[in-house]
Amino acid sequence: MPDLDSATMLASDFATLPDLIRAHAKERGDKEALAAKDGAIDYAALDQLMDRIAAALQRDGVKQGQAVAIVAGSGIEYGAVFLGALRAGCVAAPLAPSATGEAIAAMIADCGAPILFIDGDAAQTLKPFTLDMRVIRLDTDGFAKWLAPEDAKPAPVTIAPEDGFNIIYSSGTTGTPKGIVQSHAMRWAHIHRNGAAGFGDAVTMIATPLYSNTTLVSFLPTLGWGGTVVLMNKFDARGYLTLAARHKATHTMLVPVQYQRIMALPDFDSFDLASFRFKTCTSAPFSAALKADVVARWPGLLVEYYGMTEGGGTCLLVANQFPDKLHTVGRPTEGHDIRLIDDDGNEVAQGEMGEVVGRSPAMMTGYHGRKDATAAAEWFDAEGNRFIRHGDIGRFDADGFLTLLDRKKDLIISGGFNIYPVDLEAVLAQHPAVADCSVIGVPSEAWGETPVGFYVPHADAGDDEAAILAWANAQLGKTQRLSALHIIDELPRSAIGKVLKRELRDRLENA
Repeated sequence: MPDLDSATMLASDFATLPDLIRAHAKERGDKEALAAKDGAIDYAALDQLMDRIAAALQRDGVKQGQAVAIVAGSGIEYGAVFLGALRAGCVAAPLAPSATGEAIAAMIADCGAPILFIDGDAAQTLKPFTLDMRVIRLDTDGFAKWLAPEDAKPAPVTIAPEDGFNIIYSSGTTGTPKGIVQSHAMRWAHIHRNGAAGFGDAVTMIATPLYSNTTLVSFLPTLGWGGTVVLMNKFDARGYLTLAARHKATHTMLVPVQYQRIMALPDFDSFDLASFRFKTCTSAPFSAALKADVVARWPGLLVEYYGMTEGGGTCLLVANQFPDKLHTVGRPTEGHDIRLIDDDGNEVAQGEMGEVVGRSPAMMTGYHGRKDATAAAEWFDAEGNRFIRHGDIGRFDADGFLTLLDRKKDLIISGGFNIYPVDLEAVLAQHPAVADCSVIGVPSEAWGETPVGFYVPHADAGDDEAAILAWANAQLGKTQRLSALHIIDELPRSAIGKVLKRELRDRLENA
């Protein structure tokens, strides 16, 4: 495959991203591949840097199939390490630097990485922890010294479609993290399906972190097709628009809260965004009114994707073409099978609501080292076909568009980040003044949703809500923190003891 040109590879049944980048380096070596605050790198230089990284990993005894952990802000070195690890046949394990030190250490241990790449902020977070592995700083000369020589070539590896590409952790929290293993075949599906999206000459703005699957579903196709990725390490609305206008951006992936903040700028219409052709959104509820505003005032197509990091089925809504369907998440994409099932696992009738399950070429291998969790996420139809449970409740309309009604799971999506109430509850429960507790997600103008806690105090509890809230938030990652905490005499529970979270939400709405 490495000797083939990029067009032949992209037309084939399977290719790897490292091989595609090698082909782009030969065909368009001076084309800018990655740009960031710290500079830019073309395809020829990126290809060479990937070789040096892969050769250094092999030199250090990192074997094919082992994880390479990365905890850092987005930048050129980060992107090169991710890609260089793939060239060595390793599995990229990008971890959330916003998580607590305990959570990061747990994820490192879970993926079994023998080597870790970090920046200064992550180094400070992990300072109290003893890590039995080689640690390389990306933001010092230590990285340059670690690299193999400029003319180094790694030993070639053969990558099969089912081999691990990356591990994405669904929970950067104090609870047990779940590593979602995605294969080269799954990532190839993400690249290959975007043939009509024009990524070959794209300038793609990336304003979400590289450890997020939301980011990777734009980052990877752009590089796979030979476009340019512009990395923004920290998002702010005006800075984003300034950068997009400067680079004449054509593509972007943003989460709803980012669209909201951008469109709310009083001078939004003063920025030259005429180069945009393709804007996408995923990861959180996207209101119909906000979609309509983006369509009306921001040039180019707006496409909403509905899916999961675990894979399953994907729905697609081209908002410009279906102004009367903006309340939906669109229809299943070609080759994706989405069905609705009841609590007993039976498919529901047309027009009825049910739990969303999906099947496609883009599905996770499973949760790393967690067979039970993997099995719980699966559903099989009468023919034995494997589907992934999405955890959402939805209904198809007569035109085949899916409307999401509620989440079956208690997942909170705040600013595009997944927050699991059980992990926040585990922290709250450790406080000596807390006898019982629960966490729910409530609507937030700033974040889409935000976590709010309720707790039953011990009879002799001395601390008040403010003190417990401050204590809990100090234990949580930046993206997880509770926005409020309320005392309650008793949590509402069902006959089998399950907390009735809808009643807690009603309590806030009626307060």
